[in-house]
Amino acid sequence: MIRVRNLKKEFRVHRKEPGLIASIRSLFVREHIVKHALKGVSFEVGEGEILGLVGANGAGKTTLVKILSGIIHPSGGEVSVLDHDPWKREDDFRSRIALIMGQKAQLWWDLPAADCFLLLKEIYRIPDGQYRDTLANLCDMLKVSGEINFQIRRLSLGERMKMELIAALLHRPRVVFLDEPTIGLDLSAQRAIRDFLLQYREEHKPAMILTSHYMEDIERLCERILIIRDGEFVYDGALDRVVRHYANHKILTAHLKRWPEEERAAAVARLQGEVLEAGRDQVRVKVDREDVTRCAQQLLSEWPVVDLNIEEVDIGTVIERIFNEKGKVPA
Repeated sequence: MIRVRNLKKEFRVHRKEPGLIASIRSLFVREHIVKHALKGVSFEVGEGEILGLVGANGAGKTTLVKILSGIIHPSGGEVSVLDHDPWKREDDFRSRIALIMGQKAQLWWDLPAADCFLLLKEIYRIPDGQYRDTLANLCDMLKVSGEINFQIRRLSLGERMKMELIAALLHRPRVVFLDEPTIGLDLSAQRAIRDFLLQYREEHKPAMILTSHYMEDIERLCERILIIRDGEFVYDGALDRVVRHYANHKILTAHLKRWPEEERAAAVARLQGEVLEAGRDQVRVKVDREDVTRCAQQLLSEWPVVDLNIEEVDIGTVIERIFNEKGKVPA
């Protein structure tokens, strides 16, 4: 559905120099520099796939999404979305994609959502039966049937985001671009949006590209991720492979019954792994992945364990480590 080959995007930006004289000179003679927003990136996204696009601010994520949706023109390379060149903005192309931006609304602030949906029905020329069925299904999935007759400005941020999703999906697009769809939402609203997107993908099988700074969005929705740094892809592959490479350990936390300090000290000396904490009520151990089972058995057999918890390293920590390193992620 989406094919990208050697995509490039350059921007000419005005070089700003400090000082009054430099500011006055720039009124007459401006110097420009070329900023490479994307540097020869290539990838494909198939039907029913949710691809996570991960990167720091300014890495090129939104630029890529805007090129794929036809908002801006690339400087070079080949792009095909549903067998169309996006920047030609053909009606058949625009009627089969959706772009949802968490920081930019498409609905009219003073109108009820139901009126906005009717206008979109006419814009996309959706048949009456299909419109009623799709709207009822989306409202039921997002649990907002009672709110669509309220003015958009009277809704909470989470409810407005749900209305934006309905508006974007009314015409049953085959490709969906999601740019920070959960930004600013509370935890309950974020969870509802994620559950909805998974259910919608399961039922309709669109190709989706998701950008987000919330690592829980990426973990919950995406099996495959693209990590972009300074306009280049440093990784394209399974999320769990990145975790295995950069988080090759787990944290075991055992909650304990109290026992004599001398016995605890002797047991700590025998523990496998790196002991991070060894108090009267709790012990925390950092263990290599291949030794987790052995260490857990040791804790359960030798320690007065009340409860045992095994934690993965936070994916946000893993991604931050990749951003701070040079070169590409090993395959």
